[in-house]
Amino acid sequence: MKAVYFFCTDTKIERVAPQVFESVCGLKKLTASEKNFDGKPVLEHVDYKGNLFSFVETSNVLCYDYAGYLPYMNELFGEYDFAGQITWHEGANAPERVLTVHSSGDVPSGVFGTASPLLFKNLIIAVERNRQAANLDGFFTSIEGTHWSGIDHDQKAEYIARFPVPIYDVEIGSMPEAWHNKDASDVLASSLFEVFTPFSDKYDKAFTVLAAGGMHFEENFTAAILNADYPISIGHHLPNQWLVSGEYENGGIEKVEKAVKSIIGGIDAVVFHEGLKGAYKQLCRDTGEKYGVPARKHKALRSPEELLNKA
Repeated sequence: MKAVYFFCTDTKIERVAPQVFESVCGLKKLTASEKNFDGKPVLEHVDYKGNLFSFVETSNVLCYDYAGYLPYMNELFGEYDFAGQITWHEGANAPERVLTVHSSGDVPSGVFGTASPLLFKNLIIAVERNRQAANLDGFFTSIEGTHWSGIDHDQKAEYIARFPVPIYDVEIGSMPEAWHNKDASDVLASSLFEVFTPFSDKYDKAFTVLAAGGMHFEENFTAAILNADYPISIGHHLPNQWLVSGEYENGGIEKVEKAVKSIIGGIDAVVFHEGLKGAYKQLCRDTGEKYGVPARKHKALRSPEELLNKA
């Protein structure tokens, strides 16, 4: 299998990627390939199972110039299995010391990037496992709601769907002390090599949930995906704030269908936060009925075995 990771290594622009890239280079022997991207050779590593990992330096944050990078992304990496953009997280009321991964999409407009629930779960559990091994107790691991920062930099939402590879943001947030924490960078760097390492030897596929409602960092959904004892993973998470701004109460089923179709393997359940308004809850039930899967309140995630058995 093949994974590619993008790092803007300009320290005037990026807070996290340069240090994580340095950690990656110190972890494994990387070889300069014949591929070039943004004027620099793509570095590669092949693990003992034959998995290929490509590491790409960019002069700008990938999603800040997605239109410019897209042709080369598709030409060089369009047939890969996984992609990641290494970057920082910040924002009002953002958690201070977090290691986070999220799928790509613009929920309000209903444009979603390809999602791989199994590889997502592999990666986020690797992050948590390596965080614990490093005794990085001041940090915590979390998923985020599906989003794409290119929207804030004049990139069109439609660009997201033009790269067929599942691409996720892998971030450290949300303050300078965290961004520049060497141990946190080492944890992320190690985890990047484990995206194809099965999260459990008991399962070879994920039980995929389309998650709706709740906060941007929703603890209930994070707890479910970090539980390695069960195969529950998230395809996309559509937080409450963007369901509202996207007016999903008015014909939102078409946008939800686009989310489902973008998820490799489809969905096994719809799980919605109990705090959602009635119209959104009904939308989740309608989605479950359309795809022949159960629609459950988020508390069902606290009884994963029961959820799996009823699906």
